[in-house]
Amino acid sequence: MIEIPVADLAGTAGVAAAVAGLLAPGDLVVLSGGLGAGKTAFTQALAAALGVDDPVTSPTFTLVHGHPTRAGWELLHVDLYRLETLDEVADLGLAERLDDGDVAVVEWGERGLAVLGDDYLHVTIEPDQPAGTGRRLRLATAGPAWAARWPRLEAALGARQAP
Repeated sequence: MIEIPVADLAGTAGVAAAVAGLLAPGDLVVLSGGLGAGKTAFTQALAAALGVDDPVTSPTFTLVHGHPTRAGWELLHVDLYRLETLDEVADLGLAERLDDGDVAVVEWGERGLAVLGDDYLHVTIEPDQPAGTGRRLRLATAGPAWAARWPRLEAALGARQAP
């Protein structure tokens, strides 16, 4: 695991840009954190780093927003907060979209991992204590695709592994 404290949105954007530089078609990024933790802000920064021109807003009610990237694949911004069952997650067709080469960033993604797959980057965002604008981002990988990129991610972040 890599743990990174960030002081503000610019710090979050720096981490998101480092992740964006390593994304490949078919990737899944799972975002966890409480309401207001900064999951959508992370996705906005990630999308900006990928050259997304259209506004990136929370898909809480539409569930999935698609954004074309300069890399030629679509960035899917997904929010599972309102879904209650794995069948509802499966009905979104995300696994098929990933197989087709799209990349998905899934807020509250831990709720759907059983149907989303077992190869992903997991980013947990928590307010840094004491309360303020700072955040603590924890990045961990699951599966071989992200494990192979782990050294490049560490180098891009200039991070140290958390104890």
